[in-house]
Amino acid sequence: MALPLLQSVARPGRLLADKACDAESLRRWLKDRRIKAVIPSTATRTVPYPLDHRAYKRRNVLERLFCRLKNWRRLATRYDRLARNYLVSLALIATVNEWT
Repeated sequence: MALPLLQSVARPGRLLADKACDAESLRRWLKDRRIKAVIPSTATRTVPYPLDHRAYKRRNVLERLFCRLKNWRRLATRYDRLARNYLVSLALIATVNEWT
């Protein structure tokens, strides 16, 4: 599912992902589009790819954000069926989380 998602957004400069996304096909697709892959290699790779550790540490900030968002039941269970209502809930929760 990574490729359809990446094709639907503006071209990023780099892709931060975890080991689950360490697929040769994804790395090739990113390289063809000049997107830097910041993905740690799996333990089964005989020759690991180099990793930008500073950029990879920033991925943790996003992981923590999604964990905090999941604490809000309304957002996690998608009570709002309309996209605009869901986005308003997301914006409100993100604002509240910023101040706590």
